[in-house]
Amino acid sequence: MAERQYIQVILPLRLGWEPFYALPNGISVQVGDRIKVLFARKPYLAVVSRTDTQPSIDNRKVFTIQSVESDLPRVSEEEIAFWHQVADYYLCSIGEVYKLAYPAARAEEMKATANQARQDRLEDRIARLEAELAKAEASKRTWESTRERLRANLQQLREERDGQTAGPEGAPETVHDNIVLSPAQQRAYEGILKAGKKPVLLHGVTGSGKTEIYLKLAARTLSEGKSVLYLVPEIALSRQLESRVGMVFPGVQVYHSGESSARRRDIAARCRRGAPDIVLGTRSALFLPHRNLGLIIVDEEHDTSYKQTEPAPRYHARETAVMLAVQYGARTVLGSATPSLESAYNCMGGRFIRIDLSERYFHGNDAEVEVIDTVDERRKRGMIGHFSRKLIAHIQKALEAGKQVFILRSRRSYAPLLQCHECGEMPACPQCSVKLSWHQDTGRMVCHYCGYSEPYTGHCPKCGGELVSLGAGTQKIEEEARELFPEARVARLDSDTAQQAGYTRDILGRFGKGEVDILVGTQIITKGFDFERLALVAVIGADTLLGQPDFRSDEKAFQLLEQFRGRCGRRGEKGLFVIQTAQSGHPVYRNLSNLTGTESMLPERKNFGYPPFTRLICILLKDSNLQRLAYLAEELARLLADTLGTEVRISGPYAPAVDKIAGQHFRHIRLTMAKDKRLGQHKRLLAETLAAFEKERSWTGHIAIDVDPV
Repeated sequence: MAERQYIQVILPLRLGWEPFYALPNGISVQVGDRIKVLFARKPYLAVVSRTDTQPSIDNRKVFTIQSVESDLPRVSEEEIAFWHQVADYYLCSIGEVYKLAYPAARAEEMKATANQARQDRLEDRIARLEAELAKAEASKRTWESTRERLRANLQQLREERDGQTAGPEGAPETVHDNIVLSPAQQRAYEGILKAGKKPVLLHGVTGSGKTEIYLKLAARTLSEGKSVLYLVPEIALSRQLESRVGMVFPGVQVYHSGESSARRRDIAARCRRGAPDIVLGTRSALFLPHRNLGLIIVDEEHDTSYKQTEPAPRYHARETAVMLAVQYGARTVLGSATPSLESAYNCMGGRFIRIDLSERYFHGNDAEVEVIDTVDERRKRGMIGHFSRKLIAHIQKALEAGKQVFILRSRRSYAPLLQCHECGEMPACPQCSVKLSWHQDTGRMVCHYCGYSEPYTGHCPKCGGELVSLGAGTQKIEEEARELFPEARVARLDSDTAQQAGYTRDILGRFGKGEVDILVGTQIITKGFDFERLALVAVIGADTLLGQPDFRSDEKAFQLLEQFRGRCGRRGEKGLFVIQTAQSGHPVYRNLSNLTGTESMLPERKNFGYPPFTRLICILLKDSNLQRLAYLAEELARLLADTLGTEVRISGPYAPAVDKIAGQHFRHIRLTMAKDKRLGQHKRLLAETLAAFEKERSWTGHIAIDVDPV
């Protein structure tokens, strides 16, 4: 009788081990093969992680696999090694990383027939090229050569679709000879090449032309037969960049959750084949099955959107990109006009190489900063609604000159809060510890955490008194702007309007063509957009950016404001940046005026023992039973203090600012660890302690770990 062969597998589950399975007689597998197994009586698609191994349990308790899924592509050993790195760093299971990289839906999608998959890809590419061609024909600034190339590519794809003619898959066509760098850009480009495979922080002021450097590096990488991963923090930014990058690389592959499943399947297949592509995507693109990676670009590396907060792995794209680049021997370029303190610290310590790009491409001046004290203006009756008379005058002057205006308000909705004029009651979500916001366009009061909503009647649910609005969201600011500037074309862009299919692309396209005069929005409009007619940017209610209970609030506020400031005055003209605030003397505003940046905040971080000088880990606890949560949170905090000792600083448990969402109560425990040789040991001990606590208290599923919270 033949000896049984055993393997270990990775399941898409939160497990602290890789289960053993037996192979049927005559069946062999390799590392990375996809197989079907039963676990806890449920079927799963697993990945073979080890072959020719012996179980650490009784052989009689080892189940036999159900089948080898030969129609599903094999996972590479490099992918598995990358998953292990991510799991170790972010203290999650490798199964949770596998689930992120290969969601269950993708496995079914991969079973589609080859002909149907090819047809889907062709139809998608045709639609994309048709849209690009329409844009090219409508824009006077589009090169004639680009238009003709798009027409040729479109015709070729139509012929291929109709005749199913197979075409070779080679390096994408580029027009990189059209990328002309200024002397300053050329020096930065050469500095990046000289850095070799060491991560580079490209600190370029807004409008300095970082994108041209990225594209030049991408063209060089593609010419070497390697692929490029170009990361952006949000889908809205990828949509604008798609057109710009597509001018140089017509075959750019765009990957994010807004793309069709057929399109994402196609890109994954191209990555797996090692096609020398440029992939423009959000953070999830890191987990594509890369095979031939030569360059990773992380644009706007400071952006908090790069951090995944739910579910595990709670990774940050910046750190994860560096891990991935090391795995494949690729270059890493992190770009920002306002670098994160983490990246600045890594440059100081020699982990990253810093390259500065301090002059604008069009030699324009930085936008002038004007801080308007709303307390003083109200005292002088200088306010009309939420607009100061000074800001109104600036907007009117810009409009009369044929220029455009951005207005930032960090809160969406019509009114963030409502209060009864009679009894003081503030309508709140019954499932969360937050107040309801009034959305005038839908006529409902909405919870921005769980989505609960109820009709807005204008009357207090407690006493029937009149509800009055407190504060103003983007809807209210938009309404006031229309009243103040009746001749102007006013539009709004926030997460509410962005949910409408095609709205973001449409409104940004209209703004770029000069069909919108004033654009009101949330942080979405600060993300790296480049509009040549934009002369004035303004922030209304800037204080909401500074009042967050977070040691990073000043850094985040500065980054947001500086990025927003950089939207104007980018074409050789000096723009104006207006900030309306009740705290006109705040240090963040002085930093903007003096151009000292965020690095002046490092000494304070060091004095208080905050990151980046230490490693911060947050233990997230939740339970529908508040009494049980409070008790177990205290017990866990005491256990961690006893286990980890005085070398780890433990704070909490404490209730976060929003301590109830969708019926679940929350408590946090924060651990601060020194960045020394014992860091790895402390992290492992922490993970083991939490796993044991969950098991002993029968509290599985109530504890999560967030490494490097933002």
